[in-house]
Amino acid sequence: MIIEQFIDQKILQMNSYVSAVIAQELHYTELDGFISDTMSEWTLLRVVDETPHSAKERVFWHLMHEVSLHGAQALSQDLFFKSEMSTCLDFFNGSGSYPIDCIGWRPIA
Repeated sequence: MIIEQFIDQKILQMNSYVSAVIAQELHYTELDGFISDTMSEWTLLRVVDETPHSAKERVFWHLMHEVSLHGAQALSQDLFFKSEMSTCLDFFNGSGSYPIDCIGWRPIA
């Protein structure tokens, strides 16, 4: 699988997971599991270039890092964090602009 396909697939999944946790339709531990699984799958691609190739990919990695840092539970407890993550989802959906403080870098092995 090439990197762009992986990212496109994971963006769709991330969008679904984060939206469901925000809407309280899914327990946050499911999102935490998705983050862990995605990072494990990413290591199998053996990526050495740390520069994302698109704005969507940068936003994806920003979301991944932020949820990993704060924990998915923050989506239900921290209104600022929830708002920031919703801005990223709006960008994915084409209904928002690029998030102002978005810094997303690919992890490399």
